[in-house]
Amino acid sequence: MNPPPAKPTRRDALDNRERILAVAREALAGSGSASLTAIAKQAGVGIGTLYRHFPTREALVMELYRHDIQALIDRAPALLDTHPPLDALRLWFEEVAHYGRLKFGVAEVIHAATGGGADDEHYEPFVAAIARLLDAGAADGTLKAGLDAEDVLLQLSVLWRIDPARGGEERAARVLTLIVDGLRARP
Repeated sequence: MNPPPAKPTRRDALDNRERILAVAREALAGSGSASLTAIAKQAGVGIGTLYRHFPTREALVMELYRHDIQALIDRAPALLDTHPPLDALRLWFEEVAHYGRLKFGVAEVIHAATGGGADDEHYEPFVAAIARLLDAGAADGTLKAGLDAEDVLLQLSVLWRIDPARGGEERAARVLTLIVDGLRARP
């Protein structure tokens, strides 16, 4: 006997979920310790509604992570379609840096939930996005040939260790310049 079909999610429930995610993204970017009660209140829902969608703080953080990291992965080919490879790489790195500032307060939660990255379903696609950008730059001669995407990811990982409250944006820009300069092909 087949189970009954699942009820479709109501539009208001989907709207609540999206509002919670938007508010949580902003709140957690400001402080990794933002309370779930404050997030629910700002989203205009009760705490029970928040917990129905996200039964734990980790569940909320991980949903934000999955959404945001997938958006970064999807952005790499879109940038290559509209910019020269070196510009696409720099723009993508800037988006990664912005994401790193948002991730700063919750990095430990994500790190623990993904087994330090070993259990992260987005790891390989993220590395593949980097490789695609590097390969395009190598093909047009603006980047060194043979760069390892995982080595570049290790360089980028410093971005989510930069405290946004202590000159994070300026420091991230300087770090990105150092990384990009190290990747450029030299005439």
